[in-house]
Amino acid sequence: MPSARRIIRIKVLEVLYAHEIAKDPIEKVKKDLLTGISDIEKYNFASQLIDSVLKNQRQIDEIIEGKIHNWEYDRVSLLDKIIMRIGIAELMNFPEIPPKVTINEAIEIAKEYCAGKSGQFINGILDSYLSELKKGDKLNKEGRGLLDIKKKKDAK
Repeated sequence: MPSARRIIRIKVLEVLYAHEIAKDPIEKVKKDLLTGISDIEKYNFASQLIDSVLKNQRQIDEIIEGKIHNWEYDRVSLLDKIIMRIGIAELMNFPEIPPKVTINEAIEIAKEYCAGKSGQFINGILDSYLSELKKGDKLNKEGRGLLDIKKKKDAK
C-alpha cells in the first residue's frame, strides 16, 4: 500500500497532467481532481506542490534541459517531465522533505506510471540537480531526517 504522501504526489501528477493536456485553468482542474482529499493538511500539500511546479516551471524545465545529455527535451515523455518537475519543485521549495524521500518517491511513481527505464532516467536527473544544490551550498533543507546534510554543510 503506498504511503499517504505518495498518493498525494500521484494526485499532483494527475492534476498537472490533466492541466497540460486539457489546458483548463488550474483552479478548475484542482477542484475536479482534488475533491477526494478531505484532510486539509494533505490538500494543502498537494495544492502548494502544484502551485510550486507551475510557478517555477520555466526555471525547472531549464534545469532539466541542462541535465539531459544526448537527448532532446521535446522527446522526453510528458509523464517523465511532470514527475521531474514535481521532484525539482520539492527539492527547491519544500525544506521539510528530505531529498532522499523526494527522489525515491519520484522513482517509485515513475516505475508505476512510466516506461521501463524512466525511473533510472528520473533518478539521474534529480540526483544530478541535488548534487548541484549541495555543491553550490543552495540546498535548503531542515528538520528530522536531514541532520546528515546539515552536519556536512556545517563541517565545511
